[in-house]
Amino acid sequence: MRGVSPEELAGVAEIAEMLGVVRQYVHRLINEDPTFPEPVAELASGRVWKRADVEKWAKATDREIH
Repeated sequence: MRGVSPEELAGVAEIAEMLGVVRQYVHRLINEDPTFPEPVAELASGRVWKRADVEKWAKATDREIH
């Protein structure tokens, strides 16, 4: 993606670390929470999100960022 540095992106593992949960829980959130942000890309290794989108979602849903 143009104009986005790797530090601005997050995969499931990074999101799990941000939220202080396991990856399986992140998959559950992705599949069951309609307010969870859409990924910005889907790669062979999995989906990726803008870290800022996940942080905004976490704040809006009263989740703590670690």
